[in-house]
Amino acid sequence: MSLLVVGLSHRSAPVSVLERAALHVDAQVKLLQDTVAAEPATEAAMLATCNRIELYADVDKFHAGVAELSTLLAQHSGVGLDELTPYLYVHYEDRAVHHLFSVACGLDSMVVGEGQILGQIKDSLARAQELHTAGRLLNDLFQQALRVGKRAHSETGIDRAGQSLVTFGLEQLASGTAVQDWALGKKALVIGAGSMSSLAAATLARAGVAEIVVANRTAERAERLAEILNDSGDADVVARAVPMDSVPDELTRADVVVSCTGATGLVLTAEAVAAGRGLDTQPGADGVPSRLGSGAAQAARLPADHGTEENCPLDLAPVPSTAGFSVLGEAAVAGMAASELEQHAAWVDNAPRPQGAVALVDPLAEADAIAALAATAAVIGRVPERRKPEPVAEIPRPAPSLFLLDLAMPRDIDAAVHRLVGVRLVDIESLAEASADAPMAADVDQVRRIVADEVAAFGAALRAAHITPTVVALRTMAADVVAGEIARLDGRLPGLDDKQRGEITQTVRRVVDKLLHAPTVRVKQLAAEPGGAGYADALRTLFDLDPETVAAVSRAEDSTTDEEGRGSA
Repeated sequence: MSLLVVGLSHRSAPVSVLERAALHVDAQVKLLQDTVAAEPATEAAMLATCNRIELYADVDKFHAGVAELSTLLAQHSGVGLDELTPYLYVHYEDRAVHHLFSVACGLDSMVVGEGQILGQIKDSLARAQELHTAGRLLNDLFQQALRVGKRAHSETGIDRAGQSLVTFGLEQLASGTAVQDWALGKKALVIGAGSMSSLAAATLARAGVAEIVVANRTAERAERLAEILNDSGDADVVARAVPMDSVPDELTRADVVVSCTGATGLVLTAEAVAAGRGLDTQPGADGVPSRLGSGAAQAARLPADHGTEENCPLDLAPVPSTAGFSVLGEAAVAGMAASELEQHAAWVDNAPRPQGAVALVDPLAEADAIAALAATAAVIGRVPERRKPEPVAEIPRPAPSLFLLDLAMPRDIDAAVHRLVGVRLVDIESLAEASADAPMAADVDQVRRIVADEVAAFGAALRAAHITPTVVALRTMAADVVAGEIARLDGRLPGLDDKQRGEITQTVRRVVDKLLHAPTVRVKQLAAEPGGAGYADALRTLFDLDPETVAAVSRAEDSTTDEEGRGSA
């Protein structure tokens, strides 16, 4: 059997795909059960966080295992296999071990060095143990990953390379200001009472907020978190719990909102935020209503003599001119079908221009990009959303008065709220972009060396353990041979007294032990080296060992390991 991991993360997939592929707890349980029920896999564990979904399994066939695990991920996530496959990565045997150990050390996290992943790995192992989907291999693997992660944090300065996702998110909200200065005296609303929300609440309390309101669907958990915050002695923070239906009212008072729930839909829509902050009628910096991205706002910024939609051969809203981006390019990213894009863009480009209008980029300069967009739109029926518009001069906006941090996957807060005046939103997607260019600490190299050493040691131990049942079976067979010969000797020499019989028995056992000692020690050493798995087969063949005896020893060891693993998780 061999270790296989199939998954996707913020490094392989855009946030929009991760969001759609996210699995709630019930779906994770069903996925694990279906995985061990599938033919190639005998063990399974799942690591699901806000920025990764990984399925670990012990499989007997690589290609069949990859196909089965990929199919199961697609089925349970609801994302089609053809759509999901380009974003999946596969690690096998030592590479799979290396991957998990790197994850445990925070090397593969969105914020390098963050320590929250250790708790998530521990929870993943506990769930697999509870469902009895983790056997000896995954028990040993995940427990060793926890030890490697703890070693990395204790022996190096990896903690200096990055912070927790919560801290990093708050730093992004603070926009260069020290979090303690930015948070001082603010009122915070925390939606959710899970591990991430609890960490966010504790971090805000230490940062100096004046009040924390906890909203959760389960009132007891919200009350418990509020009680912990009040008893923590962090500054003078006052914490209280409210039901989820009180969130709209609390929005009117809050300065900071952190949300991380397991909801499958939006917890805060743009309309709810706008209504809670009285933004529906509040004008923006240019006199336009606060929903800057709405059609009304766009129309308000158009010159009076710009072409109107009645002139266009298609029933589409006109696209405003934007410096640094051609009108054809604007139309391309607006999500039109290819044929509509071509007709509408042609009309807009030929429309009369007011005197003094901002010069537009020559559409010919974007010909290749637009042609590619149009070709893609013709295939999928819409223009993809991945292309980002070229940088343009931003419309001046007032300083934000409401700060939103969305740490959920899928998202809790509507991404459209970033269009509201006076609102700043930081979510998983923006955190991924911000962390991409974050400097790496020198300690990362030291952690990588630790991971490499631990992977080699784990592989050696795994290979050595693979031959242990065969060695035990060999020694058992030798002991049976000794017992049989001593019994035969008793029949031939019935006059031996107990002392004589004991001396003969000990002598025969010592001879057998000495004959077996060197080859069994050496075979364990050889088996621990890469490519040493064949030595177990050689022993079984040379000594004609009963395969069922070896299997029985292996099952007994697995049972003992499972019990010990469940006790230590």
